[in-house]
Amino acid sequence: MAETTAGSQERHEGEGTRRDFLYLVTGATAAVGAGSLVWPLIDSMNPAANVLALASTEVNLAGVEPGMAITVTWRGKPVFVRHRTEQDISAAREVDVATLRDPQPDQARAEKPEWLVVVGVCTHLGCVPLGNRQGEPKGNFGGWFCPCHGSHYDTAGRVRQGPAPLNLAVPPYTYNSDTVITIG
Repeated sequence: MAETTAGSQERHEGEGTRRDFLYLVTGATAAVGAGSLVWPLIDSMNPAANVLALASTEVNLAGVEPGMAITVTWRGKPVFVRHRTEQDISAAREVDVATLRDPQPDQARAEKPEWLVVVGVCTHLGCVPLGNRQGEPKGNFGGWFCPCHGSHYDTAGRVRQGPAPLNLAVPPYTYNSDTVITIG
């Protein structure tokens, strides 16, 4: 009888080891299965290729003469790039910053004084201001004019008159060379 008891103990120990192994294999299989089900869901949350393409925009400034402006699209919004004249720069720098609703000096808004890059969306209700094309009204301060509610911006994109609470936003941008910038 002692032998039977010892033999059954060995069998129980062996079954315990097999049972532990089966639990381990079952748990690992369940973890891999859950991962393979969850991964497509997580991967679908990544931005699509067309969205990543809009994350930055490269702009060639070579053909833009002083006094001209171009409009490019960045993240679905218009961005105004204006090659400012000496008169535009001096008009922007002569303003007493303390009198502005959203006080910002011109030097803080333009990395290079001759180039101004601003998001072309009025800060009042999201309209697109006029003044970037030849012949459009530039408002009372020579910059941009939003005809929807009468906001006027100066040559630095700062709000000077009307209901707009803030200046035109300056997007993040870097100069790749003297004639190429990357917005975003």
